[in-house]
Amino acid sequence: MSLFGKNIRKIRSVKAMSQQAFAEIFDLKRGTLGAYEEGRSEPKTETIIKIANYFSIPIDDLLTKELTVNQLLKFKGDIEDHFFEETKHDFISVPCITPEQQNDYIKNASLSSFINSLPFISLPNDNAKKKRAYIVDDLEMSTENGGLYPKDIVFGEWIPKSAFDTISPSHMYLILTSNALVLKRIYPKGDTLTLTSDHKGIEEQHITTSEIKELWEIKSVLQHRLPDTKNNHVLDKIAFLENEFKKLKSSM
Repeated sequence: MSLFGKNIRKIRSVKAMSQQAFAEIFDLKRGTLGAYEEGRSEPKTETIIKIANYFSIPIDDLLTKELTVNQLLKFKGDIEDHFFEETKHDFISVPCITPEQQNDYIKNASLSSFINSLPFISLPNDNAKKKRAYIVDDLEMSTENGGLYPKDIVFGEWIPKSAFDTISPSHMYLILTSNALVLKRIYPKGDTLTLTSDHKGIEEQHITTSEIKELWEIKSVLQHRLPDTKNNHVLDKIAFLENEFKKLKSSM
C-alpha cells in the first residue's frame, strides 16, 4: 500500500486545512478524501497527478516516501496562495495521456491547445528530449511474472520521422497512427514494422513507417505496485532468445 493517504493527511495538518477544504480543491467528496487518508481506498491516477502537481511534489515521493514537516514547510505562505519556493532542481512538465483522453489524443495530437489541456507530470530533466507520458489501461504488455498493468505510467522520448531507421528491435514504443494509439514492441524490416504485445495470444500487427504520425520510445515506467524482481534474469534471457528467433525467422 502506498503512503499517499498518510502524506495528504500530513499536508493538511501542516497547512491547517480541513478535509472539506482540501477535497474541494481537487473536486473530491470529503468522505472520499477520508477513505484515502485511512487507507480504505486508493485514488485514481488522475487525482494523484493533480495533487502532486498542485504541491510541486514528485509523484514517486508522494506515493512511496513519508514526507517530512520540513519538506512541506518549504512552501511559501498559505496553501491558497498557490506560490511555492523555487526548487534548485531542474524539472520538466510532461504531458500525460489518460485512458479517457486516448481517443481525443488520436484526433488532436497536433494541436498545442489540446496538449496543454492534458494533465502534466513533473520529472527531473535528464536531457532535452521531448517527452510524453501514457497511462496503461489494458493487459497487452503484461506477462505471467510482471510487465505492465493498468495504472502503470510509461514515459517515452520523441523519435522524429528522420530517425525512424534507428528504431531498436524489440524495444517498446508508444505509436500514434491516424486511427490508433498503441503501446507495443517493434520489430522493423525495411519500411514494414511488426508490432507485438508481451501478453501471449495477442496477434501481431503490421504497419509501414509512413502510417506513423508520432513515435515515442519508452525509457522508464512508474509502476502502480512493487515490482517482482526475483525472476528478472530469467525473463531477460527468454526475451533475448525470442528476439534472436525473430531475427532468424525474418532472414529465412
